[in-house]
Amino acid sequence: MSAATPETPVAPHQAAQDAVAHLTPELWARANRALVRKALAEFTHERLLTPEPLADADRYAVRSDDAATTYRFTARRHALDHWQIDPESITRHRGDAELPLDALDFITEFHTSLGLSPAVLPVYLEEISSTLSGTAYKLAGKAATAAELATAGFQAVETGMTEGHPCFVANNGRLGFGIHEYHAYAPEAAAPLTLIWLAAHRDHSTFTAGADLDYATLIEAELPAATRARFAATLTDLGLDPDAYYFFPTHPWQWWNKLSVTFAAEVAQRRLVCLGPGDEQYLAQQSIRTFFNTTSPEKHYVKTALSVLNMGFMRGLSASYMEATPAINDWLARLIDADDTFRAARFSIIRERAAVGYHHRQYEAATEKGSPYRKMLAALWRESPVPTLAPGQRLATMASLLHVDRDGNSFAAALIAESGLAPEAWLRRYLDGYLTPVLHAFYSYDLVFMPHGENAILVVEDGAVARVIFKDIAEEIAVMSADAVLPPAVERIRADVPEDKKLLSVFTDVFDCFFRFLSATLADLGVLDEDTFWRTVAATIGDYQAAHPHLADKFAEYDIFVPEFALSCLNRLQLRNNEQMVDLQDPAGALQLIGTLRNPIAPYAPYAP
Repeated sequence: MSAATPETPVAPHQAAQDAVAHLTPELWARANRALVRKALAEFTHERLLTPEPLADADRYAVRSDDAATTYRFTARRHALDHWQIDPESITRHRGDAELPLDALDFITEFHTSLGLSPAVLPVYLEEISSTLSGTAYKLAGKAATAAELATAGFQAVETGMTEGHPCFVANNGRLGFGIHEYHAYAPEAAAPLTLIWLAAHRDHSTFTAGADLDYATLIEAELPAATRARFAATLTDLGLDPDAYYFFPTHPWQWWNKLSVTFAAEVAQRRLVCLGPGDEQYLAQQSIRTFFNTTSPEKHYVKTALSVLNMGFMRGLSASYMEATPAINDWLARLIDADDTFRAARFSIIRERAAVGYHHRQYEAATEKGSPYRKMLAALWRESPVPTLAPGQRLATMASLLHVDRDGNSFAAALIAESGLAPEAWLRRYLDGYLTPVLHAFYSYDLVFMPHGENAILVVEDGAVARVIFKDIAEEIAVMSADAVLPPAVERIRADVPEDKKLLSVFTDVFDCFFRFLSATLADLGVLDEDTFWRTVAATIGDYQAAHPHLADKFAEYDIFVPEFALSCLNRLQLRNNEQMVDLQDPAGALQLIGTLRNPIAPYAPYAP
């Protein structure tokens, strides 16, 4: 599907009414029940709500801010204060009346408890509305079972995810998309599209590339000769010199809704020229602004600026940040390639190989660093993992391990069944490929990733995880040491993090925001009990420590087996400021730490307490 134009206000194959066919009473009720369940679970986990136990076993109640409305539900409590709530058990009461579940009402009824300011509340409600609409859309379509999806192709898995970020309640806001744009650009819509290409005058833009790559080589590999000739002709027909410009792709939404108006001066003065759509088709990834080339899967992903508000940030790309991106990726790739532990785990990254950033001089002069006005026009090219596969291997986003289908069946459980391995043995293979590299980066290099499900790709072989690939490197990694020797171009990733918060990169991002959900799902399905899950995690860590005795001081200084650790709350960040929930220049300074969680691996420490 190509970009919608002003002359076609809805996607070409849809009448206006058909664009909202998923918004039916039945599907809306199901979407609301699912979101209220998540809100109860995650807001309770973050201690924004405090359920009261009822007389019946596993039954709880919470009361609204004015105590007039009560929600009752059944829940099982798991490690890390995880609330596994039965969605069908939730009821809403006001006086003697039972009311239907309504997520917008729920947020309004608890807005004081949630800390929602008058300014943030209506925007957050809009994000909740959009999230509900997305859920209804997914429910309206035909969905593969977990078992079918587990053996499907890479992009079928990518676009088959239904939940989004497991912690955030409003995780599909996408404020800025109209409904026709949702159908065209949402990952779950799985609609192929062509990107719009622009030419940026080199006096106003910056191109940087990794080692052994230059602009001409990149463009020759990414664009067929006929397309390059067509783009060059567009410029020469305007009396412009193609060699004075960089070609690069942009999101169709960004062109129609931002650049064609907000960058009108640049277009009018030919500093920016629209070249039209390319010839290859792409699919939007879970991160919305990243695209996978389905015409030529071996070619680069493309990541684009997108001025859409989603999950706490405007999803732009900074032209200034892009300049150092290839150098940061090359530095990390060299570090990984030279390290025996990373090699033994077969761990790798897919590098961001090149980037273009456009500098709008007036906006840059009028704004401070970090402004969305500085993030409206940039793009980068990231390696595809497809060429790295051996025969018999396939790819899947790590987010898939948390996926549960409409019948309650688990993607992870389907992989375990396919592998023929005991669940504990399957888990250990996954942990060796995923957790061990995270630990080694932290303890050996003071290096942390953002290793959530969308940022990791599993290489699956016969149902088991053979290795793990990390992506989204330059904007997400940090070196938490003042003494680390970094090349000047890489200095940007150094972060000043208080000593007592450093290990939260593992406790929060890995334990609380991923393993908490995976463990509970496998336990509830009877696949793997919680004790065995966390004992296997502890054994993986213990074996890593035993294999690296030279790091004993670091293991003692940052003790991952401590009895408890701080609870870092993600929803609280978004509820406080849903336009920029974290200052990327000082991520640790934005943390919302509320009490502690019991460390589920502490009982299995490889040393006496």
